[in-house]
Amino acid sequence: MLHSSLLNQIDEVSRRGSIRAAADVLNVSASSINRRIIQLEEETGTPLFHRHSGGMRVTAAGEVVIAHIRQTLRDYERMKQRLRELSGTDGPRVRISAMHGLAAGIIPLILRVFCAENPGIAITVRSQTEAGVEHDLATGECDLGLAYSWPNGTGISASMTFPTRLGVVVSRDHPLVGRNCLRLPEIVNWPIALADESITINHLIGEAFTIAGYPLRPAFLSNSIELLKSISRSGEAITFLSRIDVEEDLKDGQLVYIPIHSRDVESHELRLGRRRDSTLDTSVTLAEECICKTISGIETPLLN
Repeated sequence: MLHSSLLNQIDEVSRRGSIRAAADVLNVSASSINRRIIQLEEETGTPLFHRHSGGMRVTAAGEVVIAHIRQTLRDYERMKQRLRELSGTDGPRVRISAMHGLAAGIIPLILRVFCAENPGIAITVRSQTEAGVEHDLATGECDLGLAYSWPNGTGISASMTFPTRLGVVVSRDHPLVGRNCLRLPEIVNWPIALADESITINHLIGEAFTIAGYPLRPAFLSNSIELLKSISRSGEAITFLSRIDVEEDLKDGQLVYIPIHSRDVESHELRLGRRRDSTLDTSVTLAEECICKTISGIETPLLN
């Protein structure tokens, strides 16, 4: 595409909110990007960005143009995929790093949706701890990362966050099934299978029980979300997970998710991040949009 660099630059400015930030990411001069935006504004006869001391904000007209640009870039990527398929050359690949529970939970659904919409783009998924996802993003080992926090504070920004709500996960025959919501006094005496201290859930549940004044004596502790779900499925104990963690498991009817009353347990945010030195890659953008769309069907996103 003759003007793909221009489209990429404008899209990156809209995402970053700054010409300088976009220039740093794309490794081009800020003055060059600014010149091209001004030229396009002159051609369209309307400002595409509000310029202010804090950076750039897209105007109403700019929103129309940005939507067209992103659709054009998606169509361009699909055209390139088809050409690669015809020529027999390898197609693009997107590398995703995700926490263990997500890799075994929501990621399979994301992959099905993405592969159906974007044949020809290969996906690599690494199952990691929160710190492992952060490391993969910081070192460029992955293009996109999904985790509940960046524990080491390496400055990775989140392009999107999803506030998640913890719930009680039980077998389909459990006496608690049928409840719309649960309070801690109603679950404190049931056998509990709990994520261990390497997982954020452990700290959230531990703090909630401490504040409420209840002892927390889990019958099982594990860093394996799959094991926790298996124990719940057998009926030996209840466990605590978010809806995202069990979305796929709910479909076979073996597990039931019951939200915990919001005042009893703090919410925690799932973060979607790009690698630190990421340049605009249409394949990665398509994967990012698919992840957001899929998770947004379960949780409500917050823009950052």
